[in-house]
Amino acid sequence: MTSAQFLMTISATIIGLLGLVHIILTFHGPKLLPRDAAVKQAMNAVAPVITTQTNYWRMWIGFNASHSMGAMLFGLIYAYLAVAHGELLFHSVFLQCAGFAMLAGFALLAKLYWFITPLVGASVSLLLYIGSLAMAWTAWA
Repeated sequence: MTSAQFLMTISATIIGLLGLVHIILTFHGPKLLPRDAAVKQAMNAVAPVITTQTNYWRMWIGFNASHSMGAMLFGLIYAYLAVAHGELLFHSVFLQCAGFAMLAGFALLAKLYWFITPLVGASVSLLLYIGSLAMAWTAWA
């Protein structure tokens, strides 16, 4: 495994693990519950304008779960590509740009809407990702 592949694998693993922890916290424990129980009750009692088939609490759980699944999928795919198909990954401008956009998006969302743990995780992952691309470009240029 090259240094570029190693850094890419670590980058992808960070995001994948953040997604894994997030999905566990979504379905187990109090970490993603509102501090005020009345907020959860209100979310359970109100449906969005688009449909009456769900409520805001169920949407909250679904959005958190799908967000987690996206992070885990990204981590699995990019770690797999780095390990098993490094040449494809490091020669594909599309895959490189898609990965960069995803990680930059996570970092920006963390900065604007989340908190320090996902911000640090997404930022470190993004820096490792950029470092892996720089190493690959240097090695394969």
